[in-house]
Amino acid sequence: MYCEVLRRLRENVRRKRPEMWKNGDWLLHHDNAHAHTSLVVREFLTKSNMTTVPHPAYSPDLAPCEFYVFPKIKLLLKGRCFVSIEEIQAESQQVLTR
Repeated sequence: MYCEVLRRLRENVRRKRPEMWKNGDWLLHHDNAHAHTSLVVREFLTKSNMTTVPHPAYSPDLAPCEFYVFPKIKLLLKGRCFVSIEEIQAESQQVLTR
């Protein structure tokens, strides 16, 4: 089932981000769930030339529950221009404390 999800993902990247597809300039980040690390999935990723970003085990910085927070932060910061990384950090912190 997960290989089918990956096939659809590849097709969507090809259609929606053709510049990234041509350059091979996209990475897949998934966690260390058994379905993501099985032999069938690893073979599919290799055969499809999909580059993955390794996910550190039990990383508090990359907890899956936090992935739901990022789209909300992005929505609230959308369209704004920032001068420095510090300004981005301060604004993001304000959004998180709301």
